[in-house]
Amino acid sequence: MYHVLNLDKIKGRFSLPTYPLSPFDAGIPLIESSDSTLDEIYYFRWHTFCRHIEKIPGGYVVTEFTPKVPWAGKYNTISCPAGHHFYEGRWLHDPKYMEACARFWMSKDADPRRYSFWAADSFWAFSQITGNFALCESLYEALKENFFAWEKEKGMENGLYYQIDDRDGMEYSIGGSGCRPTINSYMYGDAMALSKIAKRIGKDNEANAFQEKAESIRNRMDELLWDEDAAFYKTLAEKWNDQKAPVRELIGYVPWYFHIPGREKAKAWRFLKDEKYFSAPYGPTTAERNHPDFMKAFDHECLWNGPSWPFATSQTLTALGNLLTDQEQEEMQLEDYYQLLHQYAACHYLSENGKTIPFIDENLDPFTGEWLARKILRSDPNGKWHERGVDYNHSSFCDLVLTGLAGIRPGNENEMIVHPLFTPENLRFFCADGILYHGHAITVLWDQTGEKYRAGKGFHVYADGKEIFHAAQMQKCVLKF
Repeated sequence: MYHVLNLDKIKGRFSLPTYPLSPFDAGIPLIESSDSTLDEIYYFRWHTFCRHIEKIPGGYVVTEFTPKVPWAGKYNTISCPAGHHFYEGRWLHDPKYMEACARFWMSKDADPRRYSFWAADSFWAFSQITGNFALCESLYEALKENFFAWEKEKGMENGLYYQIDDRDGMEYSIGGSGCRPTINSYMYGDAMALSKIAKRIGKDNEANAFQEKAESIRNRMDELLWDEDAAFYKTLAEKWNDQKAPVRELIGYVPWYFHIPGREKAKAWRFLKDEKYFSAPYGPTTAERNHPDFMKAFDHECLWNGPSWPFATSQTLTALGNLLTDQEQEEMQLEDYYQLLHQYAACHYLSENGKTIPFIDENLDPFTGEWLARKILRSDPNGKWHERGVDYNHSSFCDLVLTGLAGIRPGNENEMIVHPLFTPENLRFFCADGILYHGHAITVLWDQTGEKYRAGKGFHVYADGKEIFHAAQMQKCVLKF
């Protein structure tokens, strides 16, 4: 399984908490790089993810909070981060956990529309890595029913979909409720996934119908949510008289998560690196910094008017990875992905009582890195939930390392795309080992000098221990099995 890295050495390298299910027992790809922060947080996030895998009668679910919270559904499940859970969990060597979780979400016990959730897209993304599409095929009718229920509940006469910002998991946003880039991107992603599943099971008419739905959503988003003057996707906002909200919010990058925008809209990405807009030491911020309501105080611990949220950061990095892989453009470069991912990793710490430990909670002060919801909840002497956010499972991280730095992305049928999103100036060496892709054990290795792994200088890809690609420099390659 592992061609280059030693499992026992990796286990002994990081002093991390032990939970009932170890990620090493569930099976994870191993990584090693010249960035020690990134390595530590990669393994930390696998530990926290596996902490949230809960055994239930007949299967498993993945939770968001470690304590039981009153706004959750059965088994303490919450649909809001479930899309992230499937993108993250698709890399586990044992697929039984996420397969069971998918079946739960399409069962009568679940409430998949309590919050926004890109269910069909995330199940499809899971199957694209495992190479086993039987799960999606068996759940097609339930996923289709879920899609039409969303249409009935949230569809608007203008061809788009409405969502309350709180039901997006994004309370007290500046743009507020309305036709948001989030829910409309999710519906596009689900329509595209349903089209692909329908085609696999021979329902060509339904496949074409879902393809047409997706294209209609894309067109309406471009017509109604894209602000050409601002060069950004915005909310068609209820509180702004159903006009585009006068603010850029980080959710404007969500369309790229689902490969929606054309190349001409890449100019939106210039704001991500600009301190007048989204860039901050512990960012990116969830709203542009130059808006008068940025970081405005409310009597609530969950604010999306500026604080940095891992949920949104991981969406943005997934979107950026797609941009860099899909399109030639001038706004963002490979080193931008690495630098933002490193910054995201560096947010995963808590310094207290003279100690600094790996940590993940709800949201951060984008300028100091302090965990904001935790600070607010701890200030209430009668508070019940002051540590509710410990090991908060509301975002992705490991998926960003494996699709971004290792660059593993699904291609057509028996293809695999490898496109590492970093430069030799970012990392002297990097190895991702034991990545299961369509049943093959994949290793991606970069060694600037050739002295670290003794496999020769440059960029190497192995499948089942045999080298299938080598180049002096990293590059995008499409490999067939």
